[in-house]
Parts: sequence; C-alpha cells; structure tokens
Amino acid sequence: MPHVQSAPAAATAAGMSAASAPAPRRWEGVDQALERMVLRACLDQAPERRRVRDAFKDVQLSIDHCLFKGQYSDIGTKESYEKNSRGVEIFSKCWYPENHRIKAIVCLCHGYGDTCTFFLDGIARKIASAGYGVFALDYPGFGLSEGLHGFIPSFDTLVDDVAEHFTKVKENPEHRGLPSFLFGQSMGGAVALKIHFKQPNEWDGAILVAPMCKIADDVIPPWPVQQVLIFMARLLPKEKLVPQKDLAELAFKEKKKQEQCSYNVIAYKDKPRLRTALEMLRTTKEIESRLEEVSLPIIILHGEGDLVTDPAVSKALYDKAKSSDKTLRLYKDAYHAILEGEPDEAIFQVLDDIISWLDQHSTKKVPSS
Repeated sequence: MPHVQSAPAAATAAGMSAASAPAPRRWEGVDQALERMVLRACLDQAPERRRVRDAFKDVQLSIDHCLFKGQYSDIGTKESYEKNSRGVEIFSKCWYPENHRIKAIVCLCHGYGDTCTFFLDGIARKIASAGYGVFALDYPGFGLSEGLHGFIPSFDTLVDDVAEHFTKVKENPEHRGLPSFLFGQSMGGAVALKIHFKQPNEWDGAILVAPMCKIADDVIPPWPVQQVLIFMARLLPKEKLVPQKDLAELAFKEKKKQEQCSYNVIAYKDKPRLRTALEMLRTTKEIESRLEEVSLPIIILHGEGDLVTDPAVSKALYDKAKSSDKTLRLYKDAYHAILEGEPDEAIFQVLDDIISWLDQHSTKKVPSS
C-alpha cells in the first residue's frame, strides 16, 4: 500500500524542499553578495543610492543592450557633485568629444524615476560621438542627487534647479557663443518645456522625446480616486499610495530590454508619492493649456503606440506651437521608450533623426579657439 503523507507533513516537506532550493537569481552573473547588498539597500536617501551605484556600475555597462555596445573611444566624461543655490547637492555628468571642439551643447532632462547614469548615459555617448557636448543632472530626489527618493514637493522648484544648473553650463567661457539645445524625455519633456517658458529666448531649440505634455488616460487613476488622493496628499505628501501599472511593461516593446530595466538599480520604481503624482498631473494640465506659447525650434519624436504619455498631445503641440521651425516624427507601433525599448534598428533610427536635426540647427558661428 503506498504511503500517503498527512496534509501538515506534506506542507512541511514542501517547505523544507523550497527552503533547500537555491533562490532564483535576480541578475545573471552577478556575485551573490553584491546582489544581496543591492536588494537590501534602502534607497530613500542619496548616500545609499550612491553606494549601490558605485558597486553596480560595472555590471550595468556590461549588459547586452545596443546603447552600451557603441565603441566611442574619443568620448570624455566628467561626473560632479555641487550644492545649488538651495543648498541641495546635485549630481551632474557631461560627455564630450576629446579631439575636437564641440558643435553645440545639448542639455538632457531625464524622465520620471530615472537617472542620467544608465540608459541616458548610452544616449549621451551616441550624441557626443556626433560632435556635441552633452550635459545632464539627476533631479533632487532622483538618481545620485540629494533628496527623498522619488519625491517632488514642487515641480516648479525642480525646474528652477535644472534651469540654474544648465545656465551655469552655458555661461562656462568654453561654451560661449555655442548653440544650446534642450533635450527632454518623457517627464523631462515637461521639464524642458517649462524651462523654455521660463527662458523663452535663451535656447536655440528643443528635442522632445515622448514628452509628458499629458499622461495617458489609462495610467491616471479614475476621477473619484484622484479626489481622495488630493485630500490625502495634504496630510501624507510623501506616502507611496498612488496606484500604478507596470510602466516598464507599458513602455518597453522588447521583453529582453524590458527585463534590463532591473539593472537600473537606483531608479525609483515604487508607487508614486502622493505629492509627486499631483505635481506631475498639475504640470501636464498647465503645459497642455500653454502649447501655443512654444516658440523655439522643436523636434517632437513619439511612438504611435505609446500608452504612458499621450501621442495625440504631441500632435497637438506640433499643430499649436507658434514655432515657425517645427518637426514631428511619429514612429508606427512604437511604445513609450523609443530610445531604449524598441528593436535595435528602431532605436538607432530615432537617434539618427535626433542627430540629423541637431546638425541642421547647429549652424551658429562658433568662436575660434
């Protein structure tokens, strides 16, 4: 007669079997001690985010993604920390061709939750390889900059911080007389547009990649939930209570590239904090109402299949902007992350479109050395 385990005994045996089995690895080929350190880290404050990034950065650069495969041997980089006028320590990075004078400066504004040290690093290297000086910073509360992780108490203050940093870049004597361009991706598109509204005559153009002029309706909580969140944000502004879909799944078309998002270990991936969510929603409503004020040369690049930011509003921006020099590139069936999550050839097509536009618009006389 076959032996039959009782239910408790079977459960115990199953538990012992599960306990003895090796835990699934999060990152292939990563040392277990490093993996444990990263997974256990509390990223709320900048010192721990910096420690994690320093330990993991070589792993990041070794992943099999087209943005990290480019051989750009003549590209120099510099990373810096500096306190801004509000006393917040800001991390910044620049990329530049080492063997010749730069054509223009390109100031990158990263997306929500992101940092300029991961995918944006690969994008910056590609642009720098075409002869441009590329400059970026992590916003307060994001990446390696000081501040509570993922917390935006005021979008306007964030924009002021970014504008202050880029103004210093432009005022550097080495950059005097060079054309200067804003480059904003997703939420960074909103940052770039707000900088333009703040400094309407100080930029030679803007590159807007899937700009957050309006958050897609499918991503925003229903109206009754919004009202509850608005009330709660007054009491608990830093709490992570806003419901959110899996943005990587919505943004990245290719499954492998979607999985590689996990290597962006200092990105903010939790539920949005209440005040942050309300500030982003307020900002998109403001921008949507001010599209007619956009007056600088612009190129807008957006995936037609984007379910995170609304491509219809990019079309409206193109139609309503009073710029006489404006270009709209819509990519059929492409998702939100057109520079990170599409097939390799599609990513390089978008990058080529950006560099071609920059080349056409970087015709100011460059002062002699």
